[in-house]
Amino acid sequence: MNIKYWILAARPKTLPAGTIPVLIASVLAYAHGAFQWIPALLCLLFALLAQIASNFSNDYFDFVKKTDNEQRIGPARAVASGWISPKSMLLATGIVIFIACLLGLGLIFYAGWWVIVVGFVCVIALLAYTAGPFPLAYNGLGDVFVFVFFGLVAVCVSYYIQVGDLSSEVIAMASAVGLCAVNILILNNYRDYDNDLRSGKRTTIVLFGKRFGEWFYFANGLIATIIVLILYVEASFVALLPLLIYLPIHLKTWNEMKTINQGIELNKLLGSTARNLMIYGIVSSFVIVWIYVF
Repeated sequence: MNIKYWILAARPKTLPAGTIPVLIASVLAYAHGAFQWIPALLCLLFALLAQIASNFSNDYFDFVKKTDNEQRIGPARAVASGWISPKSMLLATGIVIFIACLLGLGLIFYAGWWVIVVGFVCVIALLAYTAGPFPLAYNGLGDVFVFVFFGLVAVCVSYYIQVGDLSSEVIAMASAVGLCAVNILILNNYRDYDNDLRSGKRTTIVLFGKRFGEWFYFANGLIATIIVLILYVEASFVALLPLLIYLPIHLKTWNEMKTINQGIELNKLLGSTARNLMIYGIVSSFVIVWIYVF
């Protein structure tokens, strides 16, 4: 077994989508005097393992559905490239899900039995992303999936487990994180537009066009910036930091996306978009801590 191929299959460049939501939730919990490091760590591990399981599942089912074919220009996929057998990938998906759920059981001690229901829904959703009779990614719902589970669910549940309640502030920040995470998928689908169109994969970019994808990407980053301004600018000038730090980087990536437009060069922007999400999370966390703590 070559560990390098398993690492590639886990798609490490996309993992900020699982990390940043828990970071934001934990920073908000800390700001409100209720941070708990053990449940925060368990939430982080569950989120990361669930994301890796989703990536493994996508690798397998995109191969089965022949979306990952010789025309695809994105990063090589493990099963389609012959690095990992379909059987091994499917088995690994199940093992990672099992470990994620095992760790998630520890959250019962902090939040109660309802976390089992949340975990079950997350597992079903990650499998339904590319599997089943109505795969979300193939029917224009991939963006909704990312926004809900890497934004609303990841932030709100991680926060609620630590604090025991929710607020409009938490939901707003969860929405902002979800929008930034969606941009990773938008960039991926923007790059794969031609192949997805041929393969019958009905992403939002296929349904509404690449021009729509460009403005969708732009708007997500802009709205995420505005959310921080609305929430915190009256409390401190530091709320301008996402506008001054994150937004220019977001706009630079967006401009490169439009300029390149198609081809293998778009692959480098996948990492850039994930980096942008990380920058957004770190800068926003600084704003929150500054306002509540200092």
